[in-house]
Amino acid sequence: MEAFFTKLPNGTLMPASESDRELLDKIKTGDTVKLKLTRPRNIRFHRKYFALLNLAFDYWEVPEHGEGSALKERMPIEKNFDTFRANIAVKAGYYIATYTLAGDVRMEAKSISFGSMSEDDFEKLYSASIDVILKHVMHNYTEGELRKTVEDMVLDFA
Repeated sequence: MEAFFTKLPNGTLMPASESDRELLDKIKTGDTVKLKLTRPRNIRFHRKYFALLNLAFDYWEVPEHGEGSALKERMPIEKNFDTFRANIAVKAGYYIATYTLAGDVRMEAKSISFGSMSEDDFEKLYSASIDVILKHVMHNYTEGELRKTVEDMVLDFA
């Protein structure tokens, strides 16, 4: 069972919908229930995170490999948003370390899906991602400038 509640100024919790109220009404007075409190993810904040990532990705310049590079001769090297996003998450500390068949350690970005990450953890990822982007991608920005630019981008989409 899952229900959503809104905290009122007086501290009480009010069911967010009629179905949530019906679920609450099924609990008898004196019954003990176990609750796991989580804040549902905020879609606007999710969009803000992707605005941050898109801005950084567009700003990012892929380093050139030298002429005659064996890797470059075999296949073209391209910028890839999904790889970029995963690298930001890993550098921000949101990863799972696994072993490859060769015995090497590989860092894989944790899922940021709504079901996999709480709002609190997502906020921490956002702040850590800003730090990573400022350090590794957008050196000419201050944190304040970056946050304002992203906020303006989100407002433009609203």
